[in-house]
Amino acid sequence: MELDYFYGRQAEQFTFYRVPKAILFDRRFDGVSADAKLLYGILLDRMSLSLKNNWLDERGRVYIIFTMDEVMQALGCAGKKATRLMEELEHKAGLIERKRRGLGKPNLIYLKNFATLSKDEPQKHGS
Repeated sequence: MELDYFYGRQAEQFTFYRVPKAILFDRRFDGVSADAKLLYGILLDRMSLSLKNNWLDERGRVYIIFTMDEVMQALGCAGKKATRLMEELEHKAGLIERKRRGLGKPNLIYLKNFATLSKDEPQKHGS
């Protein structure tokens, strides 16, 4: 397959997922796979839809709904890998929290703000 080049303003014709540089380069996320980091960028993008739909919980936290089928479709992967990536984001990286709803309903997914420290995390002195 031979593809053509971009010319002039053609370079602006696509929408993009944004993956924050901190997710890529912050040492806290060194052990997180590139696929999981890309998935986090996709989930961040979905938050804008949640805001438009006013999907806030009783504490004012934004949540998203992104099913495992959507993960599989977005990344072109099988269910086992999709499950592993979501678990990696939740348990290894601490970047998401899933709230199970039961009755066949999809989980609510809360994205964690990696740019701020948790209320429970001790402040680092001298940095």
